[in-house]
Amino acid sequence: MACTALVGINWGDEGKGRMVDLLAEAFDIVVRFQGGANAGHKIINQYGKFDLHLLPSGVCRPGVVNILGNGVALDLETLVNEIKDQKGIEITPDNLMISERASLLLPWHKEIDVLEEARLKDKHDGSTKQGIAPFYSDKNQKKTILAGELFYPDRLKKHVKELCAWKNLTLEKIYGVKPASEKEVMTWLNEYCEQVKPYIRNTRDYLIKAESDHKRILFEAQLGALRDLDFGIYPFTTSVSTLASYAPIGAGVPGVEVDRVIGVIKAYATCLGDGPFVTEYTGKKGDAFRKMCGEDEPEGGRTVRIGPIDLVASKYGTEVQAATELALTKLDMLSDLDEIPLCVGYKLNGQVITDMPFPSALGDCEPVYETMKGWKCNISTVRNWWDLPEEAKAYVNRIEHAVGCVIRWISVGPERHSIIRRG
Repeated sequence: MACTALVGINWGDEGKGRMVDLLAEAFDIVVRFQGGANAGHKIINQYGKFDLHLLPSGVCRPGVVNILGNGVALDLETLVNEIKDQKGIEITPDNLMISERASLLLPWHKEIDVLEEARLKDKHDGSTKQGIAPFYSDKNQKKTILAGELFYPDRLKKHVKELCAWKNLTLEKIYGVKPASEKEVMTWLNEYCEQVKPYIRNTRDYLIKAESDHKRILFEAQLGALRDLDFGIYPFTTSVSTLASYAPIGAGVPGVEVDRVIGVIKAYATCLGDGPFVTEYTGKKGDAFRKMCGEDEPEGGRTVRIGPIDLVASKYGTEVQAATELALTKLDMLSDLDEIPLCVGYKLNGQVITDMPFPSALGDCEPVYETMKGWKCNISTVRNWWDLPEEAKAYVNRIEHAVGCVIRWISVGPERHSIIRRG
């Protein structure tokens, strides 16, 4: 099984980064295939604590080549600063490559993101304000700069002039703000382009050769199935596909077959951003649950929305990702509960349903819960499935049965080694 995709099953924030960091030891290459700096992958290993946004989560593994594919929203400023911030690990063109076909996220993408959210006011879509939606909109209109253009200065300058004239129609006439300056954009590009040029190359050819040489490739996703542009909780989605089926395209090797799909799911539900979230705990109940689960620190300035695991959403996410196996994260966080609720269905128009409804109906859904007995003990040092309390094993088995996919890994702590390998 040479090509594996590791993807999110729910709204994102499932713990994909910690799983890539763990599993990358078995791979030669890790490729981020979509999304941008709106990602937040937290990793803890022997090198320290890392908060990654654009860098692939395999950067802490010696000998692993990390690639930012053509499907990524390449924020040069964030990437340069992120490379500088990683203490204890060396990042060079030998272990980090950028596809020459990746498009650049420019300063006006973030500016327009902020302006549009302000215009929408209480009807906003919950953007991270990292410019993702404006960027992918421009990309689909063929109005972006490719990373490879940094090697063609005359063409780049002409292209910037054309884009400024086009983008200023939006900035001035729609939002009524200062127009973009060609000189300022070129200054911004020149400040960062020389620093990233050594990493840019034809990664398509590199990956095709790697695949033919039977190298092991891990495709890393950002966000989860419920934020997918086509199959998520539209319009509260990201602006690109988050699905495993998009991985070869976003990585730059559309002809490569993904042999294995590892879906990541949390032992409870969290959601960053707006949109329907059926099992959400609010008020004091939500605050208490957040604190118990260690989710009380804001993420990117946003409060983490939280609630019991949603098996309807998780089953749907598992199906659209075509997951062949799952990793369950943060099981240890539920150790203090006497009883653990699980959402096993939705009540909609007086009927109980167990399949994901059309997004417009989610706001009218109420969770249908069953409860399971808690294990009431610390499981953070457990490393063997058979050493887990029976109640914890029963909880894992219930999730596995509901979503219809085997759970191979169970994390019982944030550290790389805090994992139970099952089966």
